[in-house]
Parts: sequence; C-alpha cells; structure tokens
Amino acid sequence: MTTALFYTIIGYISGSLLPARFFSRIFCGRDVTEDSPDKNPGTFNAFTYGGFWCGALTLICDLLKSFLPVFLYLRVADKSAGLVFVMLAPVLGHIFPVFHHFDGGKGIAASFGVLLGLAPDMRPVVILGAMYLLYSFVFKVNPHFYRLVLTYSSMIVLVTLIRPGAYVVIGCIVVSAAVIGKLIAKFDADGKMKITPVWKQ
Repeated sequence: MTTALFYTIIGYISGSLLPARFFSRIFCGRDVTEDSPDKNPGTFNAFTYGGFWCGALTLICDLLKSFLPVFLYLRVADKSAGLVFVMLAPVLGHIFPVFHHFDGGKGIAASFGVLLGLAPDMRPVVILGAMYLLYSFVFKVNPHFYRLVLTYSSMIVLVTLIRPGAYVVIGCIVVSAAVIGKLIAKFDADGKMKITPVWKQ
C-alpha cells in the first residue's frame, strides 16, 4: 500500500495543476477561463477563449498529468485495490485543486488521461470516447450536461460488462462518479434533455 499511497499523492498533486490557467496567462496575459460563463479551467474554455495553442497545450498537459501516475503505478504494481485510489486521485485533484483553493474543473480531460494510463488495456478509454462521440454526433444529446452524464453512465455499464478486472471497474466507477458529481454541483443545463438522431438533424 505504500506504493499506492505514493502514487495517489503524486496523482492528486499533479491533478491540482491547472494548465488552462497557466497557458492562458502565457498566451493572453490573464486567466481567460474567467471570461467563460461557467468559469471552468478546462480544455474547451482554453481553446475557446485562449486560442489554438493555449487549448492544445492545455489538453496535452491535462491528459499527461493524469496519465503518468496511473501508467507509472502499473509498471511497479499490479491491479490491486490501490489502483482505485491512484485512478481517482488526478481527477479529484483537477476538480478540487489544492493550489487553486479547491475550485477546479469538471475533470473530463483528466478522466481520459487516467483511462489512457491503463495501457496497454485501451478498452475503458475507447468506450468512454465512443460514448462521447455517440451522444455528440449519432444521437446528439443537449444540453451538454445531459450528454456528459449519459456518456459516463454508459461507460460504467459497458466497462462492467467487458470485465477488465474488478479494480479497474471500480476505478472507472469512482472516476465517473467524481465527474458526474461535479457536473451536478455546477448544474448549468438550460432546459430539458433533448435527443436528436443524426438522421433527423
């Protein structure tokens, strides 16, 4: 458990770094995420309000800060109970960053990074990506709040069905729960859920 504790702490600290705020200050001279309606220091706002390079570097760093703790942990330990905490730590760090008064982002890019860290088992991250694309382009779900809740809820069900390992499944559940919990806490859906199939758009 000492190894798991070490990587959990590293994961939380790395997750607490918010590249969107850092790069927006470099490229724009200020924290442009504050210009967004939801004030979310994430990749979308970095692209929208900071430009391509601000967004691209934010995305890369948000993925890496979550990928590395999980990936490195699995190089020195097996998929034991400690993996659940190592998977959750970067996402919690992003949502409740110690360096930013515990006021962070939604944890979406961070969750993708965590699942990428499970490599070479790419099934969980492929499922998450596929669900996001499904609800974005095939059965377009609006507002965005509902799209994300459906995406993460569906990912939990499908990952459970493919059985990548008990602790991987539990890790996916707690990561998804953290993201959904933050979405609910910052509930900003405007209107009821609407699903529009691609053939009716």
